Amino acid sequence: MNQQLLQIAKDFGSPVYVYDSEKIIFQYNRLTSAFKSVKNLKLNYAVKALSNISILKLFNTLGSGLDTVSIQEVKLGLTAGFKPEDIIYTPNGVSLEEIESAAQLGVQINIDNLSILEQFGTKHPNTPVCIRINPHVMAGGNTNISVGHIDSKFGISIHQIPHLLRIVENTNMTINGIHMHTGSDILDIEVFLYASEILFETAKQFKNLDFIDFGSGFKVPYKEGDIETNIEELGEKLSKQFNLFCKEYGKELTLAFEPGKFLVSEAGVFLAKVNVVKQTTSTVFAQIDSGLNHLIRPMLYGSQHEILNISNPNGRDRFYSVVGYICETDTFANNRRIPEITEGDILCFKNAGAYCYSMSSNYNSRYRPAEVLLHKGEAHLIRQRENFEDILKNQVELNF
Repeated sequence: MNQQLLQIAKDFGSPVYVYDSEKIIFQYNRLTSAFKSVKNLKLNYAVKALSNISILKLFNTLGSGLDTVSIQEVKLGLTAGFKPEDIIYTPNGVSLEEIESAAQLGVQINIDNLSILEQFGTKHPNTPVCIRINPHVMAGGNTNISVGHIDSKFGISIHQIPHLLRIVENTNMTINGIHMHTGSDILDIEVFLYASEILFETAKQFKNLDFIDFGSGFKVPYKEGDIETNIEELGEKLSKQFNLFCKEYGKELTLAFEPGKFLVSEAGVFLAKVNVVKQTTSTVFAQIDSGLNHLIRPMLYGSQHEILNISNPNGRDRFYSVVGYICETDTFANNRRIPEITEGDILCFKNAGAYCYSMSSNYNSRYRPAEVLLHKGEAHLIRQRENFEDILKNQVELNF
């Protein structure tokens, strides 16, 4: 694999993102298998994790739906060939006009605040709507990615259910789904199951449901021996709860999830070349041809990405701080043990499939990198590297 990645770096340049379709398919099948005892299961891939249109087309071939958070992601999904009914739109804090635009495209609307719910229900009572509930359960690996707690901006509080029911009654709107998302990097499935019980209790208040969406946030391993969400155990326990609820509800509902990181994180790597090995009085820096403009997660919320020296995988281990070329502190790793690095080596950042390219920018007027998909053993360019014309493309130049 290292030789193939080195060839990709040579053929397509560095830095470059590389995704493995085989791993994506494996993760998708693993999740469906874990919930095989549920009659109606729907996986809606979270577009925000990795939105390249070729990746979306791959998910379409697997029978996946899409979870979208913006009108632009909705349009990407439709362009990739998804049917409107296979797309759920779950924004936060957007205008009524954007939600109406999504509804006109025929996708499933998911609303997370009482104000918009009342306005939308008054104007469009015949459009079925899903409701995002905040279960007030703290789950997630970092405060920035924990979204189901009491202080979160996401969802309608379970304590506001009476108000919600009044809006539904007054507008005569149809609620066809109930949704929650507690956060990312969930370790304790018992916490997730507890939040699910709250969702089941809430669902009993609505008589016309078609589905219950449990969000996602499953943790993936970031290094060898790292802990991860036990999907198989969760599948067994939640399926049992769900099937029992459907029996009590008197209708076979659809169990929905919106996995993003779980499906694509481990499928992606980021390749960058070492420009300089810099020895200071206390540290050895490996300075690469990239920075927080391409991979911001370590700086944004302390994410850990295993770093391999694929140019010298069997070299003697030394300690390096791996840093970028941005005119700001952009440290990917501090005093990390890595096989000996020399200038020109290619470093491989693992778990780079989710929230990496999609959060990249042109900070310092740098170009965003290329993306490559490994599919059936062959490397396919799925996004060209930007150039200087791309930097200027939408700027309007004044003459003084």
